[in-house]
Amino acid sequence: MTIAITGTGSALPEKIVTNFDLEKLVETTDEWIQKRTGIAERRISDGETVSTLAAGACKKALEMAGKTADEVDLILVATCSPEMLLPCCACQVQELLGASGAAAFDLNAACSGFLFALNTAYAYLHAGIYRNALVVGSEVLSKLVDWKDRGTCILFGDGAGAAFVEAGAEAIIRSNGRRAGMECMVQGADGTKGMVLSCAERAVNNAFIPERQAESPYIRMDGQEVYKFATKQVPACIQDALDRVGLAVEDVDWFILHQANVRIIESVAKRLKVDIAKFPMNIHQIGNMSSATIPVLLDEWNRSGSIREGDRLVLSGFGAGLTYGASVLVW
Repeated sequence: MTIAITGTGSALPEKIVTNFDLEKLVETTDEWIQKRTGIAERRISDGETVSTLAAGACKKALEMAGKTADEVDLILVATCSPEMLLPCCACQVQELLGASGAAAFDLNAACSGFLFALNTAYAYLHAGIYRNALVVGSEVLSKLVDWKDRGTCILFGDGAGAAFVEAGAEAIIRSNGRRAGMECMVQGADGTKGMVLSCAERAVNNAFIPERQAESPYIRMDGQEVYKFATKQVPACIQDALDRVGLAVEDVDWFILHQANVRIIESVAKRLKVDIAKFPMNIHQIGNMSSATIPVLLDEWNRSGSIREGDRLVLSGFGAGLTYGASVLVW
């Protein structure tokens, strides 16, 4: 059985916030932000929600795959910023799409969320439980950002990316001899370092305990610790995935990484000893959209024609938790 991505899609808010706009809110400069992160602008919700962005991305993925909503078996939404605790975002997306026959649930692994959801979809399809799945990463991080904290407000943006994944009975051999579909997936977590990147929910506060002061509802991050984790764990995770299927970095055509920071991506390329040209980036225009960054970049690179049939891709990222993962696939 082969498991392959047959459609991609993305949706971004219309509103663009530049570094020069942020100069009016906090003590920072465009030069300072770009030098340290590579970000020049980001998309910020002007009313779009996690579910509406996700549904928009899903519609485009279905269109590319030549499928209708009533053919969808499973909807997985990776998000850490839903508008509602109940119902889950995936059920809202199901309603917006009209995919009444699909099972639907959310998954939260922060910036690694899309990879974890893709792995989950793979498990369902490989087991024969479902034939296909819509896998979405969608975030509205702008509501979780303290716009007075220059260490975090410069980083994050809003958006959604989706992939339609199908199971096939027979392997498809590309012209270069590679077998199309998923080749390997690895994922992991280090909860001992979880609080270096956090955002509080409602505190335990009920009629049977003394009232507690609520924690800050905004994202808090120790940037140096996150950087150290990412630059060490991501290349190790990629190498692990390649080793499991007997491949070398030279066998990979494109490395589609979580768009958190240009310096992190450059460090990963250096550690793997791979030409940075194999690492496409869109962080300059979009910023860090957590679980949405990998599928949005994948869709952008796919629709531009940069990804050709038979290309081997590595998708990899890291996030709060701390979580990390990598997937190897042939287009």
